[in-house]
Amino acid sequence: MSTEGRTVTRSEERIRFEDFELQQLPDKRCAARVVLAWHSGDEYVGTAEGEDSLQGQLRSAAEATAHALEAAANGRVELTVLTVKALETFETVLVIVSLSGSVDHRSERLVGSCLIKENAARGAALAVLSATNRLLGIYFASLAADQ
Repeated sequence: MSTEGRTVTRSEERIRFEDFELQQLPDKRCAARVVLAWHSGDEYVGTAEGEDSLQGQLRSAAEATAHALEAAANGRVELTVLTVKALETFETVLVIVSLSGSVDHRSERLVGSCLIKENAARGAALAVLSATNRLLGIYFASLAADQ
C-alpha cells in the first residue's frame, strides 16, 4: 500500500499496544490504563476502574482497552465488554473476552483470547485487541490509506 510516495507496511496499518498500568486504589478498587499508538505517533489512552479482585482487574483492563480503541476510531466504533474469564486449560492460564462491537452501526459479537505469561490483567487487554483485530483492521487500514 502506498500513500503520498511512501509505502505503508502492514505493521503501520495496525494500532500498537504501547503501555499498560494497573493501580490499586483505596477502598478495594483498581484502575487500569491502556495506551495504544498509531504509526503517526498519535496515542490513545483508555482508563477504567473496578473492584480490586482478579475478576475486577481483568474487567478493568478489558474496558480500558475498549475505551482506547474507541478513542482511536474517532467515535465510529462502539465496544462493550460483556464477559472476561480466566481459564486454566492446556496446563496454562488463558484469558477470554467477549465483546459487542459496532463499526459504523454494523454490530457483531466478538471473542478474543490471550495466554497469560505474567500479568493476567495485561492479558485481558491483549485479548480485547485479539477480539477486535478483524473488525477494526479494515477500518484502521482505510485510515492509513487516507493519511
